[in-house]
Amino acid sequence: VQLQACGGGLVQAGGSVRLSCAASGSIFSIGTMGWYRQAPGKQREWVAAITSGGSTNYADSVKGRFTISRDNAKNTVVLQMNSLKPEDTGLYYCHAAIRDYSARSYYTNYWGQGTLVTVSS
Repeated sequence: VQLQACGGGLVQAGGSVRLSCAASGSIFSIGTMGWYRQAPGKQREWVAAITSGGSTNYADSVKGRFTISRDNAKNTVVLQMNSLKPEDTGLYYCHAAIRDYSARSYYTNYWGQGTLVTVSS
């Protein structure tokens, strides 16, 4: 199982970026999917999450600006980021709790490789 993220880039403050992440491999089912980020010199922090049923949660710092969504048929999760601020700069990592066919009784945490978002002022 692997997660492949894409969509980062350089954007001016106030602009938008769309990140996507696709899970592939021997997947039995996927639970919660989400995004984390790590700014330069800081610890990784949680950004947003979405359950398999579509319930969403957001960090206070991004609420109202970011939208998380998923396509269960395609095993993908998307983070639409609007009204970006310089403090949103960082490496964005997708996360998924996945049951693969070799271990159907429990979820394993998987991470994407990180995609860089840089917001200039």
